[in-house]
Amino acid sequence: MKILKLYFRDHLSLLIFQAFLILFLFLLFWLDGFRIYTTFIYALFMTVLFTFIFLIGKLIMRRAYYMAIVKTPTRMEDALIRHVHGTEHTYATRYMRGLYKVYQDEAQTLYSSQSRQIEFMNHWVHQMKTPISVINLLLQEEKYDRESITEELERLQAGLDTVLLNASLETFERDMTIEKLNLKQLVKETITAHKRLLISNQIFPVLEVDEDIIVASDRKWLKIVIGQFITNAVKYTFEEGKRIYVTGKLTKEGVTLAIRDEGIGIPASDLNRIRNAFFTGENGRLTGESTGMGLYIASDVCEKLGHELIIESTPAVGTTVTLLFGNKGGETVETDRQADGNYEDL
Repeated sequence: MKILKLYFRDHLSLLIFQAFLILFLFLLFWLDGFRIYTTFIYALFMTVLFTFIFLIGKLIMRRAYYMAIVKTPTRMEDALIRHVHGTEHTYATRYMRGLYKVYQDEAQTLYSSQSRQIEFMNHWVHQMKTPISVINLLLQEEKYDRESITEELERLQAGLDTVLLNASLETFERDMTIEKLNLKQLVKETITAHKRLLISNQIFPVLEVDEDIIVASDRKWLKIVIGQFITNAVKYTFEEGKRIYVTGKLTKEGVTLAIRDEGIGIPASDLNRIRNAFFTGENGRLTGESTGMGLYIASDVCEKLGHELIIESTPAVGTTVTLLFGNKGGETVETDRQADGNYEDL
């Protein structure tokens, strides 16, 4: 019954039009004086009959369609009506299928983001238990080591910073400001921010970046990326007295910034997976402090900023991380130095 009501309302305009035609025929025969009365009866009968046959046939053809749309949907797949007839319904169904695909893509993106956030938070909370437990044990001693407590607090701070960075990636575009930056000055600021980490591990940075190199990037995020590379270089260099070489130069592909350490290196089996979220690999299991998010966040930021990231490593020799500040498509970055010492064209 519901199908018939819907079908009748859908074709109400056609029935009104047919009624108008019948009235027109009646007026035409009346003006003619009804000389052939049976002709009018025949025309009226055939008009009603053909209209009835047309409506019944159309209802039979579209019965599956009407049965599908009158049902209460229980899942999104119910929007994909498979039995359609007519150009209008075909295009409407095609549109709905395209809309469903958009919905699936957005839902999958949201699901992946939520799953990653939940997994990361669970992983982070588990890791933060260690420094909290250490601090509690240290505080129970009569003469506790302030330096050890400071180190554990720094671990907590680093973990909190990682959580905030991970959350900021969701709104990266709103937080991004591209500007011209002096690469050497930016690297100096980043190294200074990690001075305590370098000194406590007896790792010495060697800076080889030309004073005049200018790059176009976001100051905040680029410092975070470089800082992550320096932190990793220190974390996986177990011998004191080693060096971290930070080299910036202008090549035909663009400006490159390479950070090379003398650490334990990355096994070849892990090299292709170190950018995946939560992947710690063999080196992460050695330290027991890796979250598997540092390189993932750095790689994601580089992709959003348009900087190519290259990671090369040899076990027991060291790792080199290279950032390429070049035009999209691999075009050469041309720079014209002006009289005031600045690069105007990037």
